[in-house]
Amino acid sequence: MGGTVSVDEGVHVVVVGGGFGGIAAGNQLKSYKIPFTLIDVKDAFHHNPGALRASVESGFAKKTFIPFNKTFGENFKQGCVIDIDLEEQAVALESGEVVHFSHLILGTGSSGPFPGKFGEPVTMENAIQMYEGLVEKIRAAPRIVVVGGGSAGVEMAAEVKTDYPAKEVTLVHSKIPLADDQLLPSVRQGLKEILLGKGVQLQLGQRVTNLHDLILNETQPDMRILTDKGLEITADLVICCTGIKVNSSAYSRAFHDQLAENGALLVNEHLQISGMENVYAIGDCADIKEPKMAYHAGLHAAVAVENIVRSLSKKSLKMYKPGSLSMLLSMGRDNGIGQLYGHHVGKFVVVQAKSKDLLVWKSWKEMGQTAPP
Repeated sequence: MGGTVSVDEGVHVVVVGGGFGGIAAGNQLKSYKIPFTLIDVKDAFHHNPGALRASVESGFAKKTFIPFNKTFGENFKQGCVIDIDLEEQAVALESGEVVHFSHLILGTGSSGPFPGKFGEPVTMENAIQMYEGLVEKIRAAPRIVVVGGGSAGVEMAAEVKTDYPAKEVTLVHSKIPLADDQLLPSVRQGLKEILLGKGVQLQLGQRVTNLHDLILNETQPDMRILTDKGLEITADLVICCTGIKVNSSAYSRAFHDQLAENGALLVNEHLQISGMENVYAIGDCADIKEPKMAYHAGLHAAVAVENIVRSLSKKSLKMYKPGSLSMLLSMGRDNGIGQLYGHHVGKFVVVQAKSKDLLVWKSWKEMGQTAPP
């Protein structure tokens, strides 16, 4: 992060979305003393990598929500952006309020089913209570089915089995290999072996056909889960970890010609939206060929803010280059696997680096606040 930048009176950066990219951008703008407003629908930052443990371990959820106001003060505005007016250079909120910008950073992220994702416009206290409620339901359910074997699904199944080894946990996944397809084959095989070692039953290469008929995240005895291969599983709780979608509603009308198929924004090598000099996209809503990860969103934010600074002083812009894949998968607090810069890393490294506390300390530090005990 750099020092103060000389800015004209009309400079005001609006950051839409308070995820990992948004808070990184906000902190860097703050360090440069560039006027900005960070807008998010929630009143607190959600440390998403801790969501699955917060579903299993009572008391963990309160460590995963960090209030925006204490970090950003008057620079934070709670609200839902429903449209962007490029001619007026303003974002419109659901409340009717309009916020003008000289530069815009879009970091709207992605949404998906609870508990892996949390995007509800409820208070921090209510959000924590939702996770604590799921802790009780998981505790009460003898048989649990996790639908989806991406990184969230495998981590969810491992969290449950780590704390409740006697429970019957089944993971249903539409593909044969688990997790991200950019991971090394040895890492994906290692994930499978860890899950089997914990006693998770794997039903791979098949889809759940009656997902929409099932009540998710609620304990209900003897639910029937059906797959397209004719399998029938009986469970008392179903947790869905599939269906992640880019949050495009804030910008889809304004940038309808700059959208990828999945709703992400087409960007150039400077992370500017195609054809726009003062609008940037970061994190999951930027169409960049790399896995959608918190770490990458932070890197995007650094480039976007640096480029705003450079543009103010008429300097050439910085380029963002996706690197080789680094991804650590926490398989409960006692296990994990992953890869760093394209190289396989095992249990010891992942447990020390991530699995123990899921990096919650890092977000509290970034937000300049003290985590609850």
